[in-house]
Amino acid sequence: MEEIRMNAEIRTDYDCEVTGLPAEHWGEAVFKIGDEEIVLEISVEKDIIVSIMAGEDTMWKGTLTGLKQLIKDALKA
Repeated sequence: MEEIRMNAEIRTDYDCEVTGLPAEHWGEAVFKIGDEEIVLEISVEKDIIVSIMAGEDTMWKGTLTGLKQLIKDALKA
């Protein structure tokens, strides 16, 4: 078995919690709301890569540093 490089947790307001999900290279969380789907994927390779998908044709993918900068820039606007 390879090295555990990341652990995931998911919590909801129904007091449901899943913790300690180990991953070597990637993990994703999928949220389905009616016909809509929101996906957050984290990949741990050389850099931390974050992908955010909202539906089939809206996606952002970049490094964790890039995501932090995107959020900072959005807060300034």
